[in-house]
Amino acid sequence: MLRLAVLVMVGTLVPVVVRAGDVWTLGDSDFQSRIADQDLVLVKYYAPWCGHCKKIAPEFEKAATVLKDNDPPVVLAEVDCTAEGKDTCGQAGVSGYPTLKAYKRGEKAFDYEGPRDADGIVKYMKSKAGPSSKELKTVEEATKFLENSEHSIIGFFDSATEKSNQEFQKLASALSDDFRFAHTFSAEVMQKYPYKNEVVIFQPKRLVTKMEPSEVKYTDTLSVDKMKDWVHANIHGLVGHRTSTNSNQFKNPLVVVYYEVDYVKNPKGSNYWRNRVMKVAKGLAEAGKKISFAISNAGDMNHEITEYGLTAPSDKPIAAGRDAADQKFAMTGDFSVEALEQFANDLLEGKLEPYLKSEPIPTNSDEKVRTVVARQFNEIVNDPDKDVLIEFYAPWCGHCKTLAPKYEELAEKLKNEDEIVIAKMDATANDVPKPYEVSGFPTLYFSPRGSKGNPRKYQGGREVDDFIKYLAKESTNPLKTYTRDGKKVKAKKDKTEL
Repeated sequence: MLRLAVLVMVGTLVPVVVRAGDVWTLGDSDFQSRIADQDLVLVKYYAPWCGHCKKIAPEFEKAATVLKDNDPPVVLAEVDCTAEGKDTCGQAGVSGYPTLKAYKRGEKAFDYEGPRDADGIVKYMKSKAGPSSKELKTVEEATKFLENSEHSIIGFFDSATEKSNQEFQKLASALSDDFRFAHTFSAEVMQKYPYKNEVVIFQPKRLVTKMEPSEVKYTDTLSVDKMKDWVHANIHGLVGHRTSTNSNQFKNPLVVVYYEVDYVKNPKGSNYWRNRVMKVAKGLAEAGKKISFAISNAGDMNHEITEYGLTAPSDKPIAAGRDAADQKFAMTGDFSVEALEQFANDLLEGKLEPYLKSEPIPTNSDEKVRTVVARQFNEIVNDPDKDVLIEFYAPWCGHCKTLAPKYEELAEKLKNEDEIVIAKMDATANDVPKPYEVSGFPTLYFSPRGSKGNPRKYQGGREVDDFIKYLAKESTNPLKTYTRDGKKVKAKKDKTEL
């Protein structure tokens, strides 16, 4: 049976015939065999009862219909984690629904973090389809490739059999999810761009300035590992354009300047402030200071701005940064070149007070489940004499509300265990410190005494008995009230003298 849908693509209404079955249904018995010979597969791991899964389902179906006719085709598939796909979901490390992952020739390629509407899925997956590196056969093709608004990495080689080309292709395969790659064997192209058996990063025209080279040539041994490091160190230049999709490419220590960055509607205004940041970045680089700089759109990154206790800027930019230990710092006062330079230097020299988002310290110390706030995290969770099970939750989270009475019961049953703390922290109102990572709610960690730098993410069941069995087994010292296999210790009977 056919259904007619309308999919908006690049501003045009495109009629799409959606056929039942365009999304593959996979399970434990056929998952690996069916994706093994496919160039690119996007898999949706879901649960039938999940509201977000139900919302994405029709968009996923529309996208599947378009992408199956792409050149090369992209397969969209789904796995029910509550039925025939339980083992597959477990092997994929699925901990929430829906989870989307992409595979190339049966091997995991990347976690999908793109849009979840049909048009967005189509555009995103089209960008990931095809070869990792595009061959440029003519000057026209090379010119067109370089007209893109993003960075370009191009390899110039005598032939496909060159060892340097083979290493470059490995580099492209490893990093093509994040960056654009192309290569050429054309004498005509190499005459236009005077490179031979070399790899070059080209800055997009929108970011080209007189303060740094627009082309950066790789000068070390052509090996994949060394080239990876080189790409990450040079791709964004002195001041990169940082967005929500590439933010993980910028390493600490880092200073980010937020304002109305818009290279489509206002490229001149965007570069007006960027050039001032460039001046500071260039001066510190020439002085041997190791610190990265970036600009970000304040509206797009407003969630990040609030993490520093700042508000979105009006006429002038605002700035914030993180040091090598990932502590947060906010620049106060009006923005200027001089103020930004002072802020960056003070950050490097440890002269600034870190910003910490934290609720007030609780006054009730009698609660069975210990409430932790950011200001007390080290004192409670990193107490070297205690094992700690901590739940990171959100007040609005339904799963957290379901867990709450069970968590209270757990704390009640372990109230006589002096060396174990059952704790919780509102992760929406407090900064979560490293190395804890919270991407969904609730998230639980076990922090054993003597190993506070390596907390273990709790992956077990969420019934009271599940927690008790886990803690009885993992506790540093044996529990007083439970055996190592989680059974209640029987009370000893008093001996009666005869």
